[in-house]
Amino acid sequence: MKLVRNAIAASLLLAGSVGNSFAAETSAQAAQTQASMPTVVLVHGAFADGSSWNSVIPLLQAKGLKVVAVQNPLTSLADDVAFANRAIDAQEGPVVLVGHSWGGSVITQAGVNDKVKSLVYVAAFAPSVGQTSLDGVKKFKPAPGLAHPIADAQGFLTLSPETVANDFAQDLSPQQTNLIATTQGAVRAANFSETLTAAAWQSKPSHYIVAEQDRMIQPDAQRAFAKKIKAHVTTLATSHVPMLSKPREVAEVIAAVAFAAK
Repeated sequence: MKLVRNAIAASLLLAGSVGNSFAAETSAQAAQTQASMPTVVLVHGAFADGSSWNSVIPLLQAKGLKVVAVQNPLTSLADDVAFANRAIDAQEGPVVLVGHSWGGSVITQAGVNDKVKSLVYVAAFAPSVGQTSLDGVKKFKPAPGLAHPIADAQGFLTLSPETVANDFAQDLSPQQTNLIATTQGAVRAANFSETLTAAAWQSKPSHYIVAEQDRMIQPDAQRAFAKKIKAHVTTLATSHVPMLSKPREVAEVIAAVAFAAK
């Protein structure tokens, strides 16, 4: 009987050891899978900061993705590209680079970084080498949201609360547009006239979210950008800030790109 009890105890001990080993192995595999997933690096646009991604970030994190939001100074193309590259270089693995509006020009230049595997443009500029951000929109009807920017003595632009409410984020609540107007980042006007020396979309998979009710970058211009860069296109019936008015849909696009890029 004693021998039987000892055998049972040994079997239980072995089972526990195997179970613990399996759990540790599973945990290690999960950690390895997490490490192999791309980090999503989010680049905000003009008149904004990293908080413009606040509604998207938790949705991406809930899918197990690591997310970093860049805080661009908006002082020049070179400065913003340098800030984006700093965030990219800080990641251990591959990166999916996402840019909104002016951030599209930034990711076009910064996206040549070897760590960047895919690009996602959100209602964004997508210039070619030798072009400025504005070159791609000149042949389209002027966007009403850019008709009356407020310029300071140093050549930096901001938007009035009325422009934010009527043209920048017309599908958000008054409380939300008030916050955007109050916390907006002033952008150096000359940024939009600086030429790009690289275009990552020429060699990397690109995706484009067109904002159909955009009053800052004409939707037709967005569609032209998307066609030029041969992007996979998602169209949303939103203002210039789909990541705030349709965050779940935007997060789904970014997550799909990230999972495909690992």
